[in-house]
Amino acid sequence: MVLDDLGSSLRGTLDDLRGKSRISEDDVESVVTEIQRSLLAADVDVSLVMELSDSIETRALEEEPPAGTPARDFVLRIVYEELVDLIGESTELPLEEQTILLAGLQGSGKTTSAAKMAWWFSTKGLKPAVIQTDTFRPGAYDQAKQMTERAEVEFYGNPDAEDPVEIARNGLEETAHADVHIVDTAGRHALEDDLIAEIEEIEGVVEPDTSLLVLDAAIGQGAKDQAREFHDSIGIDGVVITKLDGTAKGGGALAAVDQTDSSIAFLGTGEEVDDIERFEPEGFISRLLGMGDLGQLAERVERAMEQTDIEEDDWDPEDMLQGNFTLNDMQKQLEAMNNMGPLSQVLDMIPGMGGGLKDQLPDDAMDVTEERMRTFQVIMDSMTDAEKEYPRAIGASQIERIARGSGTSEESVRELLQQYKMMEKTIKQFQGMGSEKEMQRMMQQMQGGGGGGMGGMGGGPFG
Repeated sequence: MVLDDLGSSLRGTLDDLRGKSRISEDDVESVVTEIQRSLLAADVDVSLVMELSDSIETRALEEEPPAGTPARDFVLRIVYEELVDLIGESTELPLEEQTILLAGLQGSGKTTSAAKMAWWFSTKGLKPAVIQTDTFRPGAYDQAKQMTERAEVEFYGNPDAEDPVEIARNGLEETAHADVHIVDTAGRHALEDDLIAEIEEIEGVVEPDTSLLVLDAAIGQGAKDQAREFHDSIGIDGVVITKLDGTAKGGGALAAVDQTDSSIAFLGTGEEVDDIERFEPEGFISRLLGMGDLGQLAERVERAMEQTDIEEDDWDPEDMLQGNFTLNDMQKQLEAMNNMGPLSQVLDMIPGMGGGLKDQLPDDAMDVTEERMRTFQVIMDSMTDAEKEYPRAIGASQIERIARGSGTSEESVRELLQQYKMMEKTIKQFQGMGSEKEMQRMMQQMQGGGGGGMGGMGGGPFG
């Protein structure tokens, strides 16, 4: 993820402050040095790096920490607040009728982002339409059509037309009933005069409410010049950062935001149409520093439950807290977890689970865990309804049959049954917690382990 190295190295440096009640100049210098090193390695502009590090150093040495606040938590809060200030607010995108124009170089991910954004707006109850105006890149029309079909949103394009401005005009007319129009434009391998002229003409026709610059997270210092030219041409209101699921550095995108005096609108986190997040600075930085993002987690849980194949009267998660926990329940849970996206991303959103804990795991730990979950699904698909309803009655002969039918090993079947027993035990603990007050107390304990306020779902981890 963007700036992930910063989060990892900072966590290590801040851990050295554990147990200290006062912070020394040497401690502050260590933190600032790590910030400078990580940000520069991530291609963040030097001037931004120095501005940020100077602010953190000044505040850490001059401000008086609140009484009883450990040095680590005091510095962590300053770093959090300054990073949020550096990245800025999220681009304003009201949930109402609007037209959005996407700009960017070829390969930045505009066409994919257009479909993802349309999908996102559709989940908010709006009717979006994507208008594809790219007549320069072969296959642009087909890609846009396929992506919008997967997103189940309206699409307009004309593979036989040669004038992108005319396509934009006709597209607005043909999709006039849509609430949100997302206009995808052509890119080039470099900023060329004909690209700028074309996008200026399209902008004059569609009269967008918002113009977004789409940037590949892997872009480096060249982002500044690119952002400046697009901004001078059509005015950039926000940035969409794509391909954050890889090892991209992402610092160039921050330079683009600074150069255009704009903000970040969306983050693209994968290849599927639902792999997109509305950018929220507090949650993003909180995740980066290993403090979780309960707001984004809640949104993913809600989406996963909607996508999970559940008939209305067939299964209700709350039933688990009232009666027996079965393998049917466990199977639905795994299906919902799978719909939440990559496990590494989900862990980042859970206070105390991402960040430092993930740093201690082997590089392939997440892949192994996800493979194990897929194996469990296959095994449960090979069980009878009675076996899933009464798993404790499964004996050796049944284990042998299930393993043979699922193409797995008997050891894997036993591992599933052991996992089921552990989950059943956890569910029974929840069943014993009668009052809402008791549940809230437990959640506070889960979130507050580090002593520094891992907080709620609103304005960041510090409340």
